Amino acid sequence: MSAHSSSHPPLRRRAPGSAAAVRGVGLIEVLVAVLVLAIGLLGVAAMQATALRNSQSSLERSQGVMHVYTILDAMRANPNAARAGAYNMGMTCAVPGAGNLVANDKRAWIDILQQNLGATACGQVACDGGLCTISVRWDDSRGTSGSATQTFSTTTRI
Repeated sequence: MSAHSSSHPPLRRRAPGSAAAVRGVGLIEVLVAVLVLAIGLLGVAAMQATALRNSQSSLERSQGVMHVYTILDAMRANPNAARAGAYNMGMTCAVPGAGNLVANDKRAWIDILQQNLGATACGQVACDGGLCTISVRWDDSRGTSGSATQTFSTTTRI
């Protein structure tokens, strides 16, 4: 019996460029494509997370501006008390007690600030004669602006 007389045909070597030699390359290309796609999707997810943080920060800034005008409207409804300095208060984070109209306005203002901007939100009113500066401060640590505390102030004449 010769060495080639078994039931299997002799092994033939294929040329390096033949179709059978490059058959596994398609799988590697698919794996690389999936890896590139996965990295791209991670980038999209990171951009979405940043957009959500900045959207929340923008919402809080808009609410801060709105609440400055809320107390200004209350002061314009009671101009004599505003010009006399009854609305004046330093940067206040604690909800003031209730009482007369001015005390109730200040209480409602700080209360709504903290409901919309968080428990650490504070407000300040400083009137000198008819010139009033109102400031609102809140925690913006979720935003990407790099500052944990944001302050919005406006000055107007009552």
